Amino acid sequence: MFVLSDTDPFPAAELADEDGLLAIGANLSVERLLDAYEQGIFPWYNEGEPIQWYCPDPRFVLFPQHLNISKSMKTVLGNGSFQFTINRAFPAVIENCKTIFRKDQPGTWIHPEMIAAYTALHERGYVLSAESWQQGKLVGGLYGVLLGHVFFGESMFSKVSNASKFAFIKFVQYLEKKNVQLIDCQIYTPHLGSLGAGLMDREDFLDVLKVGI
Repeated sequence: MFVLSDTDPFPAAELADEDGLLAIGANLSVERLLDAYEQGIFPWYNEGEPIQWYCPDPRFVLFPQHLNISKSMKTVLGNGSFQFTINRAFPAVIENCKTIFRKDQPGTWIHPEMIAAYTALHERGYVLSAESWQQGKLVGGLYGVLLGHVFFGESMFSKVSNASKFAFIKFVQYLEKKNVQLIDCQIYTPHLGSLGAGLMDREDFLDVLKVGI
């Protein structure tokens, strides 16, 4: 593990430990975050801790053309129970991702420092949010970083059944039309696995980034 000053470059991602931890330190400036994502690195740490930078192996990813839509979700997509928007409510999306209860997770890595950093990226056009609405209320959504032809998903939330799946499916379909080639889901979750995401060797993932960003 490497300790970085504000000006130190990131070490090679392949030098991360078995948990994917590569380095600590530096800052969350727009320039630093963009440099990190271009190399497949992302920050993940609790409030009050030093900034920790990760690049896990294997990587959990989704190719848009491999999106799996179940029969039940096809019904949801077609029955008008949700409405979909992009970038209509980013502050509310990231706040809900911060506060939503997650089973087996005592806390959240989305704290004021992270919110400020991703808000700055959003204001520069690098972070997008996708939202699910029901009867005029925000009930689900997600946000992440878009660089070139790669989208790096950060977090999602759902207040009612299928709301986050609806937002994710509609957003993946939107990204595919924009010629996005890969969606980075970072680490395995059964939720995203059911939607078609799978594991990819870090070396292969980094090769995709070299041509996709």
